[in-house]
Amino acid sequence: MIQTAVSTLLSHWRRHPGQLATLIAGLALATALWSGVQAINAEARTSYAQAAATLGQDSLDRLVSASGRPVPLAEFVALRRAGYLVSPVISGELREGEARLRLLGIDPLTAPPEAGAPALQGEALDLPTFFTAPGLLLMEEETSLGSLPPGLPEIVLREGIPPGAALTDIGTAARLMDQHDPSYLLVARVQPAGLPPLEQATDLRLERPGATTDIASLTDSFHLNLTAFGLLSFAVGLFIVHAAIGLAFEQRRATIRTLRALGLPLRSLLVAISLELAVLTLFAGVLGLVLGYGIAAALMPGVAGTLRGLYGATIPGTLSFDPVWAASALGMTLAGAALAGAQALRRTASMPILAPANPRAWALASARSMRVQALVATACFATALALGVWGGSLLTGFAALAGLLLGAAMILPASLGLVLHLTGRGARGALAQWLFADTRQQLPGLSLALMALLLALAANIGVSTMVGSFRGTFIGWLDQRLAPELYVTAASLDEAARLRAFLIPRAQAILPIVSAEVPLSGRPGEVFGHIDHATYRDHWPLLQAVPDAWDIMASGQAVLINEQLARFADLSLGDPLEITPDLTLTIAGVYSDYGNPAAQAIVTLSRFAETFPDVPQTRFALRIAPEDAPMLATALREDFGLPTDAVINQTQIKRFSMEVFEQTFLITGALNVLTLGVAGFALLTSLLTLADMRLPQLAPVWALGLTRARLAWFELARSLILAALTFALALPVGLCLAWVLLAVVNVEAFGWRLPMTLFPADWLRLFALALLAAALAAAVPALRLARMPPTTLLKVFAHER
Repeated sequence: MIQTAVSTLLSHWRRHPGQLATLIAGLALATALWSGVQAINAEARTSYAQAAATLGQDSLDRLVSASGRPVPLAEFVALRRAGYLVSPVISGELREGEARLRLLGIDPLTAPPEAGAPALQGEALDLPTFFTAPGLLLMEEETSLGSLPPGLPEIVLREGIPPGAALTDIGTAARLMDQHDPSYLLVARVQPAGLPPLEQATDLRLERPGATTDIASLTDSFHLNLTAFGLLSFAVGLFIVHAAIGLAFEQRRATIRTLRALGLPLRSLLVAISLELAVLTLFAGVLGLVLGYGIAAALMPGVAGTLRGLYGATIPGTLSFDPVWAASALGMTLAGAALAGAQALRRTASMPILAPANPRAWALASARSMRVQALVATACFATALALGVWGGSLLTGFAALAGLLLGAAMILPASLGLVLHLTGRGARGALAQWLFADTRQQLPGLSLALMALLLALAANIGVSTMVGSFRGTFIGWLDQRLAPELYVTAASLDEAARLRAFLIPRAQAILPIVSAEVPLSGRPGEVFGHIDHATYRDHWPLLQAVPDAWDIMASGQAVLINEQLARFADLSLGDPLEITPDLTLTIAGVYSDYGNPAAQAIVTLSRFAETFPDVPQTRFALRIAPEDAPMLATALREDFGLPTDAVINQTQIKRFSMEVFEQTFLITGALNVLTLGVAGFALLTSLLTLADMRLPQLAPVWALGLTRARLAWFELARSLILAALTFALALPVGLCLAWVLLAVVNVEAFGWRLPMTLFPADWLRLFALALLAAALAAAVPALRLARMPPTTLLKVFAHER
């Protein structure tokens, strides 16, 4: 019996292949966008785990210098002679133009067994060549095919090395990095018995695993942002599915009524419908996984660039298949399809056996559900407001976004119905009144597609406002921060002294740029030393400051911190900040530091030199007349033989910073376009599905003398009006979304808050795109109506209605 019922139900799709394509396409697109995002996140997290496992970084302690400088080699020798099992590592980055390579130099003879070093195992390695000059570099094939600095020794391909990194002997790393002291010392998990604790044997600071390389934790906000976009895209796809299933059930009311009248039990009918939906979902889900893999593979290079620009995290630009994210995406698709079909199953279960297939009755029933949706939407808005104002975490920020978008989507049908009702009351003439009344009756069939359009438009407005606000603020901030005309880097202290002597008569000011990596309030941070100069006072924007903040800082009694440090450590003006165990200063000001997720502080140069005497002053910012900058840069390169990247003007830095900025939001823009495209497809499929169902409403009007061409223009105008009204509601929702992104999500994710800037020109462009999408979606059914044979319209009067 169930087999017969399933066969009967499937016959509907044979008669309506367009609806079947709509249902499968909706599920496939929802699965594709969700699985694509999950594939990207899984690939990135796998890379993080692989990088953390290299040399036991996720399981071994390490000893580092309190000043943030390399560990003196004498400290390593002393600890080994005392019996401690420690191993030196030189870690750094080789750069030449845009070519970058992270270098890990190890000592295989003293490395703890827990460090692994899988690249040294497996195939036979020429150890004499590995240990002696010029040495070997072990890296993965993808890294070797990328842009690498020149002058590298022989490359040997090995698996198990993080992307963008190379493993080599510590002696080779010392030569390539021009660094003879270890960056840190790895500590074996088990030490010889009888030795005092390491903290008592050395002045080096002991860092626990994960405290230094927790890139996964740092990038959680980015991946959560991607997941939110994936969920939004999945929701938009489900609106397509929900609409297609709902319309199919309405069209099959007569079939269901006949099956029930012939004696098919309700339970068997529900089982048959569920089986039908499950089969279609599995087919569409597999198709969506294939599409999702393609989308993820296309977006992966952009994501890799974003993570590298924002966080310095290196992940591969290619994608590998993982059954875990594929299975989770397929499960998500099944759950989404069940959710989309639940309402239709409930209606089928509660429908009387002899219920008529009456579209007007469906519209009246849907009107009751609209009132319920409006009440639920009000609750969603209240929850979103409470979370946005009083929530204090990234999760509550995204929850506020979800409440805002869900509330807006659910209140849309009632809002459109109210606007059409009020407008229709002022309509003059029977034709105008029919147009508004007929449009209101079509809302149940179009509401889900319009909800999808609303979500896509609101997300586009919100995200573009956030990105535009960031871009404008970032450009202005760069103009302030990058006031010096030239930046010069010397290779040694002797060269720095010669450069200074050369520059004193030629530059208006020479500003040393020095920094040291130290933990600040429990997080990795960086301390800078500045001289007291008008460049900083005039161009360094302070968000908060005590009176005479620069004077107090110049006296060496205070410190300036960036907004990120102030927010995550909950620091205020006047609070103490520990720079090192021997230096604690009060906070005199908080400055903006957009684009930097790390903690940062500024002290006077004299205080910095006292605290970090080993940090060399080899980099300078020069204040000169802008017209003299090219000539001086040429003289520095020619007279001192400085490489190109050792003399950089501010224009180059700004250009590079903007390239990083644009790359950072490339993935966001791509997902915005995809979501808007899916919403347009939802509107197209709904209009196509409704086209045949609308014939009973159109045929009487045609019979009264209205031409098919004019009816087609009315159909097109109706779609444009609904799209315009949807955009009018999406605009305030999108602006609220932008406020939450800037004031809540951005603060929790990155540590800084941006002023909100409005972009009316972007709204007009998006409004035009919404109208274009609606016009294209309505063009096909309108054209079909204009060309429809009169006999088709006449047949309507012969059917039971």
